[in-house]
Amino acid sequence: MRRFRGMMERQETPESAAIREIGYDRRTRRLEVKFASGERYAYRQVAPKVSRAFVEAESKGRFFQSRIRDRYPYERLG
Repeated sequence: MRRFRGMMERQETPESAAIREIGYDRRTRRLEVKFASGERYAYRQVAPKVSRAFVEAESKGRFFQSRIRDRYPYERLG
């Protein structure tokens, strides 16, 4: 992962058809996800181990559907 925009760590995911980029800020426990459609969402209160497992998942889309979507408070970003 690389860091930019403060403490956010970002990882591009070219191997995923659904997820283009994953960002995570350990301090605030905020996970940002950029989808293939270009839409971006931020998820709050995500544990570091969940973020790490997401980045390491063989299928980012399946992991997102089963472990993140509808489990954390979120907001759509501009």
